[in-house]
Amino acid sequence: MRALLFAGQGSQRQGMGAEVLDAFPEHCALADDILGLSIRELCLHGGDRLRLTRYAQPALFTVHALTYLAGREEQGEPDVVAGHSLGEFNALMVAGVLDFAGGLRLVAERGRLMGEADGGAMAAVLGAGLTEVERTLAASGRTDVEVANDNSATQVVISGTAAGVSAVTALLTAGDPAIRCVPLPVSAAFHSREMAPAARRFAAVLAETPLAPPRLPVISNVTARPYPPGEPVAALLGRQIRSRVRWTETMEHLLDSGVDEVTEIGRGRTLTGFWREAAASRRTPAAPGRATPAPAPAVPAPVAPAVPALAVQAPVVPAASVVPAAPVVPAGSGLGSARFREVYRSRYAYVAGSMFQGIASTDLVVRMAGAGLFGFFGTGGMPLSGIRAALDDIGRRLAPGAPYGMNLLHDMTDSAGERATVDLFLRYGVRYVEAAAFTRVTAPLVLYRAKGAHRDPGGRPVAVNQVLAKVSRPEVARQFLAPPPPELLDRLRAEGALTAEEAAAAAALPVASDLCVESDSGGHTDGGVALALLPTFVRLRDRAAAAAEGEPVRVGAAGGIGTPEAAAACFLLGADFVLTGSVNQCSPQAGTSDAVKDLLAGLDVQDVTYAPAGDLFELGSRVQVVRRGTLFPARANQLYELYRRHARLEDIDARTLATLERGCFGRPLAEVWDRTARHYRDTGRPEIVHDAERDPKRRMALVFKWYFAESSRAALAGAKENSANFQVHCGPAMGAFNRLVEGTALESWRRRDVDAIADLLMTGAAEVLAAAR
Repeated sequence: MRALLFAGQGSQRQGMGAEVLDAFPEHCALADDILGLSIRELCLHGGDRLRLTRYAQPALFTVHALTYLAGREEQGEPDVVAGHSLGEFNALMVAGVLDFAGGLRLVAERGRLMGEADGGAMAAVLGAGLTEVERTLAASGRTDVEVANDNSATQVVISGTAAGVSAVTALLTAGDPAIRCVPLPVSAAFHSREMAPAARRFAAVLAETPLAPPRLPVISNVTARPYPPGEPVAALLGRQIRSRVRWTETMEHLLDSGVDEVTEIGRGRTLTGFWREAAASRRTPAAPGRATPAPAPAVPAPVAPAVPALAVQAPVVPAASVVPAAPVVPAGSGLGSARFREVYRSRYAYVAGSMFQGIASTDLVVRMAGAGLFGFFGTGGMPLSGIRAALDDIGRRLAPGAPYGMNLLHDMTDSAGERATVDLFLRYGVRYVEAAAFTRVTAPLVLYRAKGAHRDPGGRPVAVNQVLAKVSRPEVARQFLAPPPPELLDRLRAEGALTAEEAAAAAALPVASDLCVESDSGGHTDGGVALALLPTFVRLRDRAAAAAEGEPVRVGAAGGIGTPEAAAACFLLGADFVLTGSVNQCSPQAGTSDAVKDLLAGLDVQDVTYAPAGDLFELGSRVQVVRRGTLFPARANQLYELYRRHARLEDIDARTLATLERGCFGRPLAEVWDRTARHYRDTGRPEIVHDAERDPKRRMALVFKWYFAESSRAALAGAKENSANFQVHCGPAMGAFNRLVEGTALESWRRRDVDAIADLLMTGAAEVLAAAR
């Protein structure tokens, strides 16, 4: 697990941000408007102003936010975030509690209020821990000094009146010559009771500020624990200015949670030093009564509260051999993991993966099951009522106990919807789930995996529910290869969702039963390469298996599998199974339109490209889509560039707006906004409309995202009058498959039944491997 840490006030310096400010001109222009000054000038040439709280805090927030954005695509999303005092605001931004503009407005007000405080002093105590400092405070009898920052086992910051701080530091250094006290250049007693008036005023500001629930854990300075789900963020954040920064406890909580890597944003890497000290103390406890040597003083952090950061040529298999006669054992049935075939009750180590909005349809699932194969239904983008209807349909058409699976698509903005979907799966007895788009393990997913878990007569932990997790990043894979986080199991047990027996058994089981390595694929993709990813994930699995009690996790491959050679290569690389996607979209059973299938059947390998993802539009995430025969990629990329460069719709020139209304939207943008607002109000989310009406940038994003939703609807419906805007998620495997079946009976998509596709790929892969021996 990886934690992202943001430094706080004190890490500022003239010239900071030189490497990122010019890369984000829109953000800088927005900051200029909010602050009423040039953020670039302040950061690069601020001089003495950077010593003042009212300037230092917004400058640091901006530089740290842009540094995170600049490295986000390369580093990926962290598992947990924390920030020291001011840095907590950056952490909250990463977790989606507030956006850049909202965070900067809060930080600017916070800096102003704290800057107005006068009187008081602070000092860093080096070489002493919290217990020793608190003992000295108690012995001194002074009530005008308190601990402001508990940074590490060897560094504490005290805060209070100037006389009180001076007296206490004298006692500390007199009692132990190894202790040093460094006065801090501050104008007030931050993180002490002296800040209570500022805290009250800031709490009032927070009460008027929309704050979303965190989409990943954010550790609060006040409690050293994640912000509790379901509780307003403002309640804790409002106390932070006058409360102790519990950084030592924060590091201990990260270690207890399984964090083994931290990334720090901020000058000096002081927080990384605290992390290493905490981690080292777990490995080598200090001698009784003696602290380990202190790292360089974290003088910066206290200054201002840190709130918040293979290719073998094979002959084409004749169409007549696609479905073998009953007595014949298909050649491909010996490939991959026998245990996978047993668990999924499939004659091949092969899965038809889910495709959103029911493109991987009930017809597809039923057809696969009837052929002795396994498929997942695509729930992504569907309401709960639609998922329930699909389960009812499958239940009517399949024999009791027949194997099939359901997709569970993670939505970082809708944890309640994820929980409702899991509850529905459990009520219907769904035993197989494909977990997709997860960047971290969530409570609903843990509930699904743990429900029914138990110890067999031999004491071995057993899971009733199978989780096939699609992943493309090692840090995410590690979470699925490990048992569920204890705090999630404890929470589920406390609320009565799990029994003690289920929680105990699940604690010894990996979250995933199967790990599917997703390389360059249709739809959401990191553009990974199977040749690099698959061996890496197999090694991760093997290391995790050495410490596991339960059945070893099976590792499969997905992405780019459209030919027998591709499937064979995956098995040669160590895959236990393969999962296909794009090729199944061009079959009679796929739940998309005939117009889209006609388009797909004519693709070549080069006819796909990348475009912005509608669901994660603001973050710049990408999907792989069809580019031949549709203008969607070009128009979607244009919309994202306009969003990136402008703060509001009104800033876009009239000619461009007219082109958008005529081409992309087919109607005035005012009408698009009316439809969008009505949609959110009708679906019980009026707060989204309210936020957008106050934030022009957010309103622009929602208007542009309407195009993405409409382009998907047009493709699914086969609206030929809108074919230029079809959004069709697809990878190059589709073109490869088209070339494979050219001149055969499967050249027509109307004969490409999903089981025929599976037979062709798997029997062909067996022939490729046999010929290579």
